[in-house]
Amino acid sequence: MAFWRRFLQRDEGDPLAACTALDVGTEFAKALVFEIDQSGKGTVRGVGRRRQGLAHMQSGTVADIGAVVDNCQVALQEAEEMAGFRSTQVVIGIAGELVKGFTTSHSQERKKPDAPIADVELQRLIDVVQREALRDAERAITWETGLPNLDIRLVHAAVTGATIDGYAVTNPVGFQGRHVRISIFNAFAPLVHLGALQTVASQLDLELLAIVAEPYAVARCLGGEQVQQAGALFIDIGGGTTDIALVRAGGIEGTRMFALGGRAFTKSLADRLELPFARAEEIKIDHARGLPVDREADVAQSIAEDVAVWAAGVELVLEEFGRTDLLPGRIYLCGGGSRLPQIPAALNDATFFKSLPFSRPPLVEMIEPSQVAAIHDATGLLVDQQDIPPIGLAFQAIEMAAQEAPLDAALRRVLRAMKV
Repeated sequence: MAFWRRFLQRDEGDPLAACTALDVGTEFAKALVFEIDQSGKGTVRGVGRRRQGLAHMQSGTVADIGAVVDNCQVALQEAEEMAGFRSTQVVIGIAGELVKGFTTSHSQERKKPDAPIADVELQRLIDVVQREALRDAERAITWETGLPNLDIRLVHAAVTGATIDGYAVTNPVGFQGRHVRISIFNAFAPLVHLGALQTVASQLDLELLAIVAEPYAVARCLGGEQVQQAGALFIDIGGGTTDIALVRAGGIEGTRMFALGGRAFTKSLADRLELPFARAEEIKIDHARGLPVDREADVAQSIAEDVAVWAAGVELVLEEFGRTDLLPGRIYLCGGGSRLPQIPAALNDATFFKSLPFSRPPLVEMIEPSQVAAIHDATGLLVDQQDIPPIGLAFQAIEMAAQEAPLDAALRRVLRAMKV
């Protein structure tokens, strides 16, 4: 994959001092320009936003490359003027129903448990995991689209865990043991979606460090030990999609997306109240902020009906996540749609969670930008739940700037050999 090669071949000795995070959302293109210091902390120096046209994005994916480039250019220019400098490198988020993220685990029984594990053996095991994950993604996307031989590409990959005879290790090389297990999170997407974002970066004259599945970025940015070990569900309600990530046993187990978000709520409201889309969007936002609006009862009822459909979609995803184990007891919300009061109310309703494998009623919380400890906002403009996805992308850039772990280095070598 082109962007993986570009990222992996960049000069490791050149520290990443500044970067741009670009969230190409259905409703807004959002840009953050930030610096990374030697301690691995990020400071946001510039923020830019530009509303997308109704025909520019569809369900989280690019529908009009030229228009999206123009919107991103405006957002970038605003962020760069505020920051006082321009970064040439960018991390871009990807969303959409056909972006498949999941963790694949593979166990291997070694014939010679007394022999120390070598680099070659570890890379062979990782290669098996990656090829199995690619086959699973191809089957899933082919089944959903009905299109055979669809070109599926790796978005990004990360090792989430390794054990030897049940003991967790950060680098299996040199250890002895019989049973080796490796778990790797992979996100895949059709080439058409991935290629559109690569074209956007190219036309913006930016070096593309990585394209990252947005639910993965959101789930990683709240990196407290308690959250990662106890597990959590992260739900990002954007303009065109709802993205859900499951964190369990210290790693991201899977991500799912479905095409229902804030734009569908606005369209339904516009139809019910016989209003232009733009006016219905204003009313929805005022309602979410708790401000008085005309025909309050009709507005609340329309949104409640749509949220009931949305909650049914979330329930289907959580049923799939809960097939093998109990679901974590915390749900973290973000994205512009999460501000609607009907959203947390639906998740707190006993009729929603009683049929799902929770050990107790889940605790539903909003993620605040201030909770992302590795990112400091020097602009004072990142104050809303809709700012969490671009902050998560900035956090991914910080992780990439950090020293590479041995398992990630082994994964990188395998990906190079596979030429993905």
